[in-house]
Amino acid sequence: MSAGPGGAKLLVMTARTAARALRRNRLRSGLTMLGMIIGVASVIAMVSVGAGADRFVQQQLASFGTNIVMVIPGAVTSGGARSGWGGASTLTVADADALARVPELAAVTYSRRQVLQVIYGSANWSTVVQGVTDEFERVRDWQVASGGFFGERHEKSGAKVAVLGQTVARHLFGPGQDPVGAIVRIKNVPFKVIGVLAAKGQSSWGQDQDDVVMIPFSTAERRVMGAGILGTVEMIYASARTTADLPVAADAIATVLRQQHHIGHGQEDDFTVRTLEDMTGASAAASEVMGNLLLAIASISLLVGGIGIMNILLVSVTERTREIGLRMAVGAKARHILLQFLTEAAVLSMTGGLVGVATGLAATHLIGRLAQWPTALEPASLAASFLFSGVVGIFFGYYPAYKASRLDPIEALRWE
Repeated sequence: MSAGPGGAKLLVMTARTAARALRRNRLRSGLTMLGMIIGVASVIAMVSVGAGADRFVQQQLASFGTNIVMVIPGAVTSGGARSGWGGASTLTVADADALARVPELAAVTYSRRQVLQVIYGSANWSTVVQGVTDEFERVRDWQVASGGFFGERHEKSGAKVAVLGQTVARHLFGPGQDPVGAIVRIKNVPFKVIGVLAAKGQSSWGQDQDDVVMIPFSTAERRVMGAGILGTVEMIYASARTTADLPVAADAIATVLRQQHHIGHGQEDDFTVRTLEDMTGASAAASEVMGNLLLAIASISLLVGGIGIMNILLVSVTERTREIGLRMAVGAKARHILLQFLTEAAVLSMTGGLVGVATGLAATHLIGRLAQWPTALEPASLAASFLFSGVVGIFFGYYPAYKASRLDPIEALRWE
């Protein structure tokens, strides 16, 4: 086919001929496009749901804190019995103090927690009470909405002060009330509310992070929770100075704790070090597998749509055999016939792809509104789905087009 104005004119004429042929059988053309519409819409919706879920998990992990490293107690053997991870108190305040001297760490804190009843007047609420240090606010990057967080002097003096999460404040005091200055009771111990934490929302594993009360660690172990051995902690949190320092900081923490716990070479650690990079990596891997699975399932519809196009074009070739012979008799070449049927396939598939994009956008919106699932539209997926629909149409339309172009003009004119 020649390039230039003549080639462009031929393309326009071929497109018009293809459009007229498709308009003659509107219902059949519409049903043929249906598979492509469903396929493209499914791909867009599935990719949007997968991307939304991944973004939601990343946001939840980010809300946990900045450059966080967590240390939890490990498994130990006592009297021949093996405890599970976190089943024994192997971490202490002294361990946290030793970790505070690690150069790659900006701050270190530790905590103990217990589910307790918090009472204010005639209202009460069962929540997680955490004994933490003043560095907790900095490590977890948790802002205070009103009032303030307790400081080092509160920790040293064992002060009876508390900072409430948004959920606790709402249930004890009601919406819009500022509880700062009020007295609440925890295990019949009066605590003065000095602050209310900013909202963190739900964690990626479904926990309401705002359903919490923070009190000084020293107050928690001496006045509220008790301790078999003073100075034991359930969790140590540390914040690396930069994200790049996380791997080095995790290795340094492990080294220091082995020295603290007198763990020799080849012996199993009685603690576990976790970084948010580990969680993020696991989440990304799971999201990628799920996304690929959903994409593969949705792509089946595109293939079915392509097979439908091939089937209809084969029928069309049979129905229009005499027309093809007549065109060849008046000078049309094989490549012109091939181009016409390929154009019909492309028009069918890309029109279906365009409608599928609109349907996919609507489906994504409905999924987000009705199912309350997080979704995120990916412009690349819109373009890729539309272009892929055209490729599928041309691929499956080539055989019928080739078959039409190879017809013998004399035999075609005799076709009844």
